[in-house]
Amino acid sequence: MERKVVITGIGILCPIATGRDAYWDALQAGATGFRPVTLFDTAPFAVKTAGEITDFDPLPLLGKKGLRDLDRSTRLVSAAAKLAIDDAGLTLSEANSRSLGVSIGTTFGSLHSIAQFDRSGLIEGPRFVNPSHFPNTVINSPASQVSIRFGIKGFNTTIATGFCAGLDALSYAVDFIRMGRADCVLAGGVEELCEETTRGFHLLGCLSGADGSEPLSCPFDARRNGVILAEGASILVVESDEHARARGASVLAEVRGRGNAFDPLTDSSFLRAGQGLKSAVQEALREAGLRPQDIDYVCSGANSTKGMDRLESRVIREVFGGAASAPPVSSIKSMVGEAYSASGAFAAAAAVGAIRKGFLPPTVNYEVRDPECDLDYVPKVARKRSVTTALITAADPYGQSAALILGAYGA
Repeated sequence: MERKVVITGIGILCPIATGRDAYWDALQAGATGFRPVTLFDTAPFAVKTAGEITDFDPLPLLGKKGLRDLDRSTRLVSAAAKLAIDDAGLTLSEANSRSLGVSIGTTFGSLHSIAQFDRSGLIEGPRFVNPSHFPNTVINSPASQVSIRFGIKGFNTTIATGFCAGLDALSYAVDFIRMGRADCVLAGGVEELCEETTRGFHLLGCLSGADGSEPLSCPFDARRNGVILAEGASILVVESDEHARARGASVLAEVRGRGNAFDPLTDSSFLRAGQGLKSAVQEALREAGLRPQDIDYVCSGANSTKGMDRLESRVIREVFGGAASAPPVSSIKSMVGEAYSASGAFAAAAAVGAIRKGFLPPTVNYEVRDPECDLDYVPKVARKRSVTTALITAADPYGQSAALILGAYGA
């Protein structure tokens, strides 16, 4: 019999809140986390606003030991892991260290460290680089440091599938638990805000406000013109139901189904895309044993770009049999921004909140209707509603698609 997988803890640091309950409260309030960037000089960029975590201090959570040489991504994910462990009431010991695992989604997490390390080598010469900074240049450094800090000796994996990495990391964790290769996994995603990532998105023309207008994250709205970049980390404690019950854990939600697909027709316009995300959602429904009409809420990966939002809307219409049959849909990126590989884990944490607290997070800046986006987007303010099952979606311009279904425990 396949092992049931549940979520027992959430640790999150994002532009609108730190900690599970504060995050859920901020989503219900429709809080936004966009502010002037202070982490680097924005003079070369037309856009000077992002979802920066300005009050991040890892010391209260992690202590001083071992922090000095860790980069921002690793500090963020380690702090989120600590919050998640505490939230789940999880005891880490030598006895259970090999039955625990770590699965982290990150794609740009090491980019700033790589750039700075290489800059020192090129300017001063390879003999003069600081060797203690080298571990930060490896893409699996954030995940590895979580295991090192908390003494986790089971599997350790880094997933780098762009926009889908956070959901893919959760799916990977579920696989290990269902196969009996782990009892409990710290799973989620992390990205840091840095000059290098900002420059890349700026050059690609993906940033809202690049044309001189005020940056605005307004998924599904006809005014949308690009993303607002963000940073943060979200870690969920995922474990088998029997393991959770044996230790007396409080279960927040159940993982019902997952789906992944690749769409070779996808490009930056998304005009030919859609089959990959549709297949991922249908696979998640099949695995969960659910019909489309059983879904109460869709936490969408729409990020305020023309193509992505149009794609998500079209796929939801097709899966649910038309706009009238589709459940309410919203995008928390209107509040937290586009955190790339961390976004799926942010959305998963939001969906758990919707299930536990009985509310639909709003799409806060939705005002002007786009004829190609004709669903119920929970505009402007959160909505009270009982949520038994929530679908989370993610897709990117390079073909990756992912879907995750969470449900109320025991429902």
